[in-house]
Amino acid sequence: MNFETLRYEVEDQILTLTLNRPEQLNAFNGPMMNELIKAFDAADADDDVRAIIVTGAGRAFCAGADLSQGAKTFDYAKREDKPDKAGTPLDAAGQPVWGHESVRDGGGRVTLRIYECLKPVIAAINGPAVGIGATMLLPMDIRLASETARIGFVFARRGITPEACSSWFLPRLVGISRALEWTYSGRIFPAAEALAGGFVSAVHAPDALLPAARALAREIVDHAAPVSVALTRQMMWRMLGADHPMEAHKIDSRSIYARGASPDAKEGVMSFLEKRPAQFSSKVSTDMPAFFPWWQERPYE
Repeated sequence: MNFETLRYEVEDQILTLTLNRPEQLNAFNGPMMNELIKAFDAADADDDVRAIIVTGAGRAFCAGADLSQGAKTFDYAKREDKPDKAGTPLDAAGQPVWGHESVRDGGGRVTLRIYECLKPVIAAINGPAVGIGATMLLPMDIRLASETARIGFVFARRGITPEACSSWFLPRLVGISRALEWTYSGRIFPAAEALAGGFVSAVHAPDALLPAARALAREIVDHAAPVSVALTRQMMWRMLGADHPMEAHKIDSRSIYARGASPDAKEGVMSFLEKRPAQFSSKVSTDMPAFFPWWQERPYE
């Protein structure tokens, strides 16, 4: 697929999605937002994509929002490239209609799309990841970092607040105290601190980062049933917000019941007993169980 701000490359059932504005340190803009959403749409629809790696071109992962609009950068009503040219309507009190699409945060649109993804997503953080460059990492499943990576939730230093649904994701990943320390201060911290805080699971030498990400993706592609992985991803993420373990028991039970009768379950058992690699036949595009999805879509309002 051809994109303006991304490289989309599928090889051996692994999609490598590269943020590709290296001269701007892969700064996030409107076209990148739209293209990331389209890229994840395409990946979900393609059964040949079994795992996704997200990385950056050049020396940065993503340096945050494109600041070329200057003081208008975060004032969506005044931006020249605002997606809704008509602007935000006002209510009777002269206040913005907060549920209008024009109010929505672009980074949040991306992280919500990643959250909905049916394929495992591995981040290979090759350099600085700041602002939206850090928060877009949060709904990715596994984060690996280069020794040269630097992370920064710099929003308070720019006079704004965390975005991209990070007030939901970040405390769940690293705990509330560390999340608040990082977002209150807005300081940029090294990969070693990200590792100690549980934000990344491993730190690699720069030239070893992508090979490590590919090896991890290869482990998933070669040994795991795609439908099982898709279900597991949604079960794990969505249960983070459940109010009782019974909610997990309900979905676990439905999933085990449905998958237990599938050709994949038979193949998984027999390949183990016969000491051979499994050949799973069920596809994410056609063979998700009848109870999926089990949630109601949440509108922006």
